[in-house]
Formats: sequence, structure tokens, C-alpha cells
Amino acid sequence: MSQIRASRRGEATEEVAKLAEAESIPVDKLVQRVARGSVVIIKNAKKLEGGFVGVGEGLRTKVNANVGTSPEVCDPNLEVEKARAAERFGADTVMDLSTGGDLDEVRRKILKAVSVPVGTVPIYQAAIDAARRRGAAVEMTEDDIFNTIEKHLSDGVDFITVHVGITKELVKEFLKGYRVAGIVSRGGAITAAWTLRHDAENPLYARFDYLLEIASEYDAVLSLGDALRPGSVLDASDPLQIGELVTIGRLVKRCRKAGVQCMVEGPGHVPLDQIEANVKMEKTVCDNAPFYVLGPLVTDVAPGYDHISAAIGAAVAGAAGADLLCYVTRAEHLGLPTVEDVIEGVVALRIAAHAADIAKYGAKAMKWDEEVSKARARLDWASQIKLAMDPEKASEIRRRYPSTSGCTMCGEWCVYKVLSQEISRRRG
Repeated sequence: MSQIRASRRGEATEEVAKLAEAESIPVDKLVQRVARGSVVIIKNAKKLEGGFVGVGEGLRTKVNANVGTSPEVCDPNLEVEKARAAERFGADTVMDLSTGGDLDEVRRKILKAVSVPVGTVPIYQAAIDAARRRGAAVEMTEDDIFNTIEKHLSDGVDFITVHVGITKELVKEFLKGYRVAGIVSRGGAITAAWTLRHDAENPLYARFDYLLEIASEYDAVLSLGDALRPGSVLDASDPLQIGELVTIGRLVKRCRKAGVQCMVEGPGHVPLDQIEANVKMEKTVCDNAPFYVLGPLVTDVAPGYDHISAAIGAAVAGAAGADLLCYVTRAEHLGLPTVEDVIEGVVALRIAAHAADIAKYGAKAMKWDEEVSKARARLDWASQIKLAMDPEKASEIRRRYPSTSGCTMCGEWCVYKVLSQEISRRRG
């Protein structure tokens, strides 16, 4: 039985019970949230191995890491290494966005290599396979799309991005050309090109009920993709983005009616002052469906440092109610990330997620901070490093300039030492 159907019967699945304990939430409350669809349990029901994760209302803000080959840099083993590094540094989910090489091989290797849930965007492979067989991505058929979705889920993929909200009508609106950056979603661009070539409706929208049947069989989570997300802060919150969100809001209701779990993907590039409004809008339009955001990046001028731009936006989005934060690496907009880029991206977004949880949950989220602060006040370097979000980096910095007393920032003028000496003198 699916997670949502079991919860509607008042039953707590094994995953829900474990999640309630891990997140210190009463089981009955979590059951109600899964039943309503404000929480999703990401786990392919037919996958025998691998973990699960809960995303949504009242839960810790989660982080996703993207990996995958490209046509120009195709090393499956390197992508497996990135996926493992992402998991080791705290990513809650991993997405394989491969577009180069043997896509089945890469996906299956990543699925085998990590224990966190894995997501994909099946239309990438449908388009690439069509280009290889028929000469052009737009020559893929509707059956190509749905057969690829079935293949990914049968392999054990836990959640899939499906660009269901970009309709033929919205593509025509896009052609009016008032966007600065156009369509920056790869899946969105593929879908838009297909609708133009065939002068037909987006198959994922037109045959949405069939998509629900496939997802239901595996209890896979549908991540309703933001094909028209803004790729520039100048395009944020425009009619295309909002029009797609309204369409997705209607599809969320159809998912829930069919007993299929779903979450909604969001922007993109968004100025800082628009982020909270974007989150609130999604929560209203999509009836509190879990919100999965890419960053968002708060400026377009930081190539090489986009992980910082994304972390700033992600912290604000998470505090406003976003539930799953997709990392952006320093390589974004420039090239394929390295393993080190992946690690930095994961840590940056974990910082953002934790900052958001402090804002959302207060003392409950600050227990970790309290432990670190107490260790810092004791000058307990071993505990500080052990408790750090990235102990390896903290230890590396600590070892740069060995000190037998404080740290080499303050030395003998350490605030704790100066004050403690005077307090001791007065007490003595």
C-alpha cells in the first residue's frame, strides 16, 4: 500500500514511524500530514535497498545534490564519486542529470552507490535516445517519454522531475519574447521545442492520468518541474512562471485524488526581496505541497561563487517555508562540477537549510548550535571540530598554524582567556 493511502487509513508505515521518531514529531501528526500531501515520503516502493527521506511541513529542511555526465565530460565513475561525496557530506537526496554516455549505466551505478533517495529527469533520456535513433530530440514520441519514465522507476529511482505545467498555450506566450534569459530549464526547453515541432500539447500534461498510473505503481514521488523558472533575476515572478505554477496547482489536486505523492519545484533566480512572496505563493496555490527550490540565486553576477548566491537565497526560502533545497555549485553556469565543487555546494546549502530551521523551529533546531557554543566557550577544540558541519575542513584550518593555547586569530588575547583570568582573580 502506498504511503498516502496508508496514512489516509490512519496507519503509520514503517517509514513514517521512523521519520516521526527521528524528527521528534508525534506519529499521528505526521500521518495526517502525509495523508494531506503536505509531507511526502521519498522512497520507491519496489526498491529493496536504500533509504528514504521525508520532505515537507514541520520537517527538517532537506538538501539535494545534482550529479551527472555531459556529452563533453563523460566519466561514470567520477559521477559515482560525486554522488558518494554528496551523501557523505550530508545531502539528503541525489539527482542524476546525466546527458552523456550510456545513461542506463550511469543511473544504475549511482543507484547502487548511494543509500539516499535518487531522482532523475526521464525526458532527458527520452530526448537523447530519440536524437541518437531518429536524428533529433524533438522526434521522440509520447511512448518514448512514458516508456523511459517506466524504465527509470523500474530501476529503483525514487522521484522524478516531470515538466507537466508547461502547456502549449504557455509556450506560445513565451514566444512573445519578453524574457531576458528565456527558458533555462533543460527539460522545459526540450518540451517547448517538442510542442512547437508537433503543434501539439505537452504529452505529460495531456496524458497526466497515465503518468499518475505509472507513478502509483511504484509509489514514486512526482516532482512537478518548473520548466518556466526564471533564469535571471530580471525574469523572476513573471507571468510565465506564475502561469505555470497555477497549472501545477491544479495538477497537485489530481495527484492527491489519485493517491500519488507530489512536490512542486520552484525558482530559479529571484531577487532577495521576492523570495518569501514566491514561497508563500506556492504554498497557497499548491495547497501546501512540499516546495523544492533551486537555490534560488539572488544575483546573476557571481559566476565562480554561485554556491554562495544560492545559499543566501536558499536560507531565505527555507525560512519562508521551502522544504527541499537544491544545491548550486561554484561551477554553475561555467562547467561540470568537480568532486570538491560538489562538496562545497552541499555544505553551503546545508548551512542555509540549518539557518532556515533555526528561523522556523527555534530552540528545537538550535540544540546543535548550543553544543558547539558551549564547546567554544570551554576552548574545547576537539569537540568543536567534531560537532562542525564539515569536521574535515575545520580540522584542516585548525592545523594550519598549530597553537598550544587558543587559536592563532587571537592567541594570548583570546576573549575567554582575558575575561576568565580577571574573574578568577576577583573570586580568589
